[in-house]
Parts: sequence; C-alpha cells; structure tokens
Amino acid sequence: SGVMKRWGFGGYPDSHGAHFHRKPASHGPQGPQRVIPGARLPGHYGNETVTVRGLTIVDVIPEQNLLVIKGSVPGPNGGLVRIEKL
Repeated sequence: SGVMKRWGFGGYPDSHGAHFHRKPASHGPQGPQRVIPGARLPGHYGNETVTVRGLTIVDVIPEQNLLVIKGSVPGPNGGLVRIEKL
C-alpha cells in the first residue's frame, strides 16, 4: 500500500498545478546517497506470523481431528495454525 494508507501521510493538493497527490516526496538527503533504514516508504504490510503464548488445550476430539483451545487464535476461520509445546 502507499504511504498515505500505510503511514498516514497527508498527501498533496488535488488541484492548482500539483502533479503528485499520493506520493511520499523525497526519500532523504543527497549526502548519504542511499535510503536510510527505517524510512517510511510504501510497501506490503500484513501476512505476518503471530505467536500467541499461554493458550490452554481444553479438549481433544480425535474423531473430528479437532483441538478445543481456550483463548483467541489469530487468523481467518479455516486457516492453518501451528501448535508447539514450549
């Protein structure tokens, strides 16, 4: 996504001669001749691995291949979940 959605940039005017509306402007000074790490630039976000600790397994139903877990499990319904014993 762009910088307006991802980082909340304000953008530029939509009229009066503005050529760029949803662009991030410059990426930094000319001196280092590189983009500084951590710069707020457009890009993909989401699809991140989320680890939740401390959930309790309440019941195991082997006939239906189910685990009943107490607590919130991230992800969509029907999504893959990896369970590890720590």
